[in-house]
Amino acid sequence: MRGDQQDETSGPKVAVQPDPSAAVSPAGVAGGALLAVAVILVALNLRPAVTSVAPLLGDMRDELGTSATWAGLLTTMPGLCFAAAGLTAPRLSSRFGLGRVISGALAVLTAGLLIRTLDGPHVVIGATLLACAGIALINVLIPVVIKGSFPTRVGLMTGIYTAALQGGGALGSAVTPGLEEPLGGWRMALAAWAAIAFLALLAWLPASRRHRGSWAASTEATGPRRSLLRNRLAWTVTLFFGCQAFLAYIVMGWLPQIFIDNGIGKVQAGILVGLVSLIGVPVALVISPLAARSANQSGWIVGLGVLGFGGAIGLLVAPAAAPWVWSVLIGVGMSAFSLALTVIALRARNAEDTAQLSGMAQGFGYLFAGLGPFLFGLLHDVSDGWTVPFAMFLVVYVVQVAAGAAAGRNRYV
Repeated sequence: MRGDQQDETSGPKVAVQPDPSAAVSPAGVAGGALLAVAVILVALNLRPAVTSVAPLLGDMRDELGTSATWAGLLTTMPGLCFAAAGLTAPRLSSRFGLGRVISGALAVLTAGLLIRTLDGPHVVIGATLLACAGIALINVLIPVVIKGSFPTRVGLMTGIYTAALQGGGALGSAVTPGLEEPLGGWRMALAAWAAIAFLALLAWLPASRRHRGSWAASTEATGPRRSLLRNRLAWTVTLFFGCQAFLAYIVMGWLPQIFIDNGIGKVQAGILVGLVSLIGVPVALVISPLAARSANQSGWIVGLGVLGFGGAIGLLVAPAAAPWVWSVLIGVGMSAFSLALTVIALRARNAEDTAQLSGMAQGFGYLFAGLGPFLFGLLHDVSDGWTVPFAMFLVVYVVQVAAGAAAGRNRYV
């Protein structure tokens, strides 16, 4: 069946279901609960590596003696790294196994978070690349775990996963500035997040061993791998994912500076950016399950987009007039991320297709998203103001809503 045709079934089919006996036995229930907890802990670590940097960027530059170009590279790099590593995730999981690749990615993330605090600007850049490579692999593969292990609760588990991910992002931007003084500087404040990543690794190892059968067979290559590069729906999903990530990385990278430039203190600016991520927690928990049970997700995507667009307009016109209101609206709009992950799972028939679509959408999507902070900063420098970069922001927002409305229709790649 072509990717742009409607399937007559009520939903996507999963190639390999969890063991029925495990699903009803106490051991099976315990294993599923252990895996769910591990997924939550893993998700908490997928944003602090990025969001913890922005509030401390000024102090980092002062101590390291770096330029604005270095700062722009540091904020642009995560998206580009997510793209490069994300495109390799399906192939790595097929060769080495899904559980092992995620375990290795968590170890790489932990190491990167520690190493980047040990030396000068080049080490910060290199170790941040290392940490983001680990995050990128996990970004792509956790939706496959959810598809294979929780096939009847894709919306609920995607919502929980996304809520934890966004909660971790909120903690990264809101808590890190407060850690700087008691821990003796920005280095230890950033290094503290390595402990959380190591805790997630300890939780993931036993959980993935007990639940491996739920996804192992569905991600093994049984013949020529299917390419989605000629699939129109796959590119629509990729455009939707890329646009929302493009906007999200601008918000994470530049929103604190926008608030600070308009007279808001550094700590309050960090809290406001944390609020943007935190708002996504209840929205993901409520909206993702509801959207997954709907005939299509287009209405939900458009609704969130309209609210976020309104917040961006307010931030452009009068940023200091109602910063809490603008942050809430932008946070609701950025919650489209949870629907982007839900759409990836719902537009695929099985775990193998989910891995292919997730790798494509996140690989190419983050490649586009990585340009966001750089272009936003470049336009700010050229125009000496925030109006021109915000004009770009709003245009991409319109494209996101249009692509999301198309991606939300009940079709399969």
